[in-house]
Amino acid sequence: MLDKALELLKIFYDNKYEAYIVGGFVRDYILGKESTDIDIATSATPREIQSIFKDVKLPFEEYGSVHLTYKKVSFEITTFRMDLSYSNNRHPSQIVYTDKLEIDLKRRDFTMNTLCMDKDKNVIDLLGGIKDVKNHVIKCVGNPDKRLKEDALRILRAVRFATVLDFNLDYDLKSAIGSNKELLKNLSFYRKKQELNKIFSSVNAINGIKLIKKFKLDEYLDININDKIIKTNDPIGMWAQVNPCDEYQFTNNEKEYIETIRRLLKDKMISDMELYKEGTYVCYIAGQILGIPEVEIYDRFDKLPITKSDDVCMNPKEIIEYLKLEDKSKIKDIFRDIETKIINRELQNTNKDIKKYLDKKYN
Repeated sequence: MLDKALELLKIFYDNKYEAYIVGGFVRDYILGKESTDIDIATSATPREIQSIFKDVKLPFEEYGSVHLTYKKVSFEITTFRMDLSYSNNRHPSQIVYTDKLEIDLKRRDFTMNTLCMDKDKNVIDLLGGIKDVKNHVIKCVGNPDKRLKEDALRILRAVRFATVLDFNLDYDLKSAIGSNKELLKNLSFYRKKQELNKIFSSVNAINGIKLIKKFKLDEYLDININDKIIKTNDPIGMWAQVNPCDEYQFTNNEKEYIETIRRLLKDKMISDMELYKEGTYVCYIAGQILGIPEVEIYDRFDKLPITKSDDVCMNPKEIIEYLKLEDKSKIKDIFRDIETKIINRELQNTNKDIKKYLDKKYN
């Protein structure tokens, strides 16, 4: 992917435009980390980019940003710009293009994200980013208070980078976060969920939780971390512990997982019936929080008399025929009763034993 990006830069230069790989990729390159997140900044305007390349989309032309597919690889390319003003503590409401790289870099959030790479793989550092990366410090470009007021998402990004990279926050940045945390209320829940997912997914997630608690951001993020949070391998386990407000949008599967994990945490145990009903994965996540070893969850599941409804030796249709049920709506409760008895080892899973139980209870 880097080879293709460098090819792109050369094409820009061949067409008399400057172009650089910018931001996270270069930062990770300095840290010796693998990265496939390559963004490019150029002196070419969106329309000029479109005149050079064929496969260009302009979904965010008003922000000087285009999507370009080059040799089956997608890149986001932005034109050097200066943000003149911001609206709603989030988006630039007015921008102007510039042909000066340094002007473009000065509008960015943190010094570590201002590093650039040219077509020859030389790293360009105009704002002291290399020093901060090597010192593992996150520092704002310019006045931190002003930068956070411009875009409140930078508060969460700072916490996220500190978590994922295991970096420290600069003293002035920490002070600015404390002074501007209420601006998080202005962020969309979509953006808040995106950033929190990245924090919760990090191996250093607990450090991120501690930072959120330290700066008292949870109130403005509409989550609750009064209790001790346990790291889980799936961020859904973290969401289940922080009780997000209803404004957060989750998929139906995510909602079901969160509700199930909460119920299991409330019970403070995972019964065989819950293992059977919910399956190993969600019980494994809940087990991490409850301190139940993974091997115990999977061993218990493997030893269940049945692991799915198809394993029951009489299916619902056969039970309806055997009992000559006229009210077929009853079969759901009857079948669940049989499953429960089998799981609890109170009924052998044989056709003979099930019929005997049906005769005793339902005939």
